[in-house]
Amino acid sequence: MKPLGMQAIVNRRHLLLAGMASIAPLPNARAAARTLPASTNLPQELQQALAKRKPLVVMVSLHGCPFCEVVRNNYLGPMHEREGLQVVQIDMLEQRATVDLTGQATTHGALVRAWGVKVAPTVLFFGKGCAEVAPRLAGGDNDFYSGLLDRRLETARKALNG
Repeated sequence: MKPLGMQAIVNRRHLLLAGMASIAPLPNARAAARTLPASTNLPQELQQALAKRKPLVVMVSLHGCPFCEVVRNNYLGPMHEREGLQVVQIDMLEQRATVDLTGQATTHGALVRAWGVKVAPTVLFFGKGCAEVAPRLAGGDNDFYSGLLDRRLETARKALNG
């Protein structure tokens, strides 16, 4: 069997993602597509969250990922809109400029590599001292996602408010 070239692998991956999008279970199939603000300066974004006594929630996503859309549209987007949850998005493959938590200029893709994130979506929770204040929530294909997210947020809030 002839080994697949890189383009063939990429094409198969896109076909798989497109197929998954057509069968991915949506808790609310009529949920409007939402966007989350892209990170441009993590220290400032964290400062804004802490001023509200909330963690900074960072969603690492991948363009075209059906599970990322579910998490964004059905969980983080509504929480951002209703509760004022401070959420920003980092795209795994994007070279968009941002500032990391140490104040250094970087890109979204470089942040993802520095954090060791391998799965989209991955949700991170940051608090005082730029520390992760709750376990990461990796993946979006889970019937109990809402409960897992709520527990992580509760852990993060407790870490912030002692």
